[in-house]
Amino acid sequence: MTTRPRPVILWFRKDLRLGDNPALAQAVAAGRPVVPVFIFDEGPAVRPIGAASRWWLHGSLRVLAADLRARGASLLLRRGDSEAELRRLIEETGADAVYMNRRFEPDAFVHDADIAQALKADGVECHGCNGALLCRPGTVLNGSGGPYRVFTPFFRTLMATASVPPPMTAPAAIASVRGLSGEALEDWALRPTAPDWAAGFDWTPGEAGAGDALAAFVSGGLKSYSKGRDRPAEPATSRLSPHLHWGEIHPWRAIEAARRAASDGRIAPAEADKFAAEVGWREFSAHLLHHFPQMTDTAFRPEYDRLPWRDDPAGLRAWKRGLTGYPVVDAGMRQLWAMGWMHNRVRMIVASFLIKDLLIDWRAGEAWFWDTLVDADLASNVQNWQWVAGSGADASPWFRIFNPVTQGQKFDADGRYVRRWVPALKDVPDRWLHAPWTAPPAVLQAAGVRLGRDYPAPIVDHAEARDRALRALRALPGGSQTGD
Repeated sequence: MTTRPRPVILWFRKDLRLGDNPALAQAVAAGRPVVPVFIFDEGPAVRPIGAASRWWLHGSLRVLAADLRARGASLLLRRGDSEAELRRLIEETGADAVYMNRRFEPDAFVHDADIAQALKADGVECHGCNGALLCRPGTVLNGSGGPYRVFTPFFRTLMATASVPPPMTAPAAIASVRGLSGEALEDWALRPTAPDWAAGFDWTPGEAGAGDALAAFVSGGLKSYSKGRDRPAEPATSRLSPHLHWGEIHPWRAIEAARRAASDGRIAPAEADKFAAEVGWREFSAHLLHHFPQMTDTAFRPEYDRLPWRDDPAGLRAWKRGLTGYPVVDAGMRQLWAMGWMHNRVRMIVASFLIKDLLIDWRAGEAWFWDTLVDADLASNVQNWQWVAGSGADASPWFRIFNPVTQGQKFDADGRYVRRWVPALKDVPDRWLHAPWTAPPAVLQAAGVRLGRDYPAPIVDHAEARDRALRALRALPGGSQTGD
């Protein structure tokens, strides 16, 4: 009498792809039926995802379900506590093994370990893989055996020691289990409806969308990436961040594609190196957060939590809505709302404005980005905000305060970025575009701009705000007396 083999569970999370997916490869290699499942768990063990991320998740799950269906398997959708839902699925199927790609954010990492330990005690093996990062946190350490706190030596060691996994093609067929009941994706209401503020989002979630974005970048923006990535009007960035966040592409494949283009002579090697370093910064952020979990709520450099942050609801609201009176800041915030994404250079400018011009706690900005970015990655979000605030590891000094006028003039000299996102200023000449309040009244009248009505006057004087920020720094124990 032949007994049917027990199935195994493939637990999808932020690894929504079939190619280069080590957990999937191991599950299929087990030679038993596979039960693919995604559990929507918004319990206390994980930080609930923001609204823009929910929109992306809907699209990515829809693509993943179709890709699995084409290979003979069904994606099971369950909602609730992860361990409870896994146990229910184990009881329904008789599965005795769970395969998953590990999450390395602090709470999620501990949560995964607790689940694996509990299931193991009941005879269910849990196999965890690394499908999200270039290498597992804890494997890139300094000479003293501790985590790096400075990016350059971290990245140098990472590139010298990391083992690049070989490419893994998606399986042609996946044996699965029939007759299991799950929830409908539409019932999760992940997409906005009234109003549909995501109607203008120009993204293609999913594994194929990630591949298309990478191919377009390698054939286009990568050629001048090191300089073009600072020009917000230029299509020079990879736009891979949300795909990487949701695991629709492996980060090593992105780096290897750039390196192939360099070895083939299609781009200069320095451009591939620069892109690899940017992927490396994402990695650095993930490793830092894994080792220093307090970063999500407190300053990496504790003395910065003593800064005299201002309670300024009106200023925060103006910043969120793109109504600060500083065109490049407002263009960035409006791009964020319209696209669920913002150009990297402008992210630094708007963060500096909130933190140092308005002296508003960086955590308020991080929370807004978390809700509005389709690429809202916890480690990157927290690390980058702390970098601008001067409170993070290997951070930009607090006294480096971006001037929003000169930043706009330098990186958007012809005004294409501002004119796209702040159309009220489209007819203001370049000379005054980034500081319209300095234009002669006749110039503004000819451009059809009435400050305070068509476009706001600045909500703060940058020079005065800069002095205030430097005074706040000097008030800290050991505060720098230096400005730039």
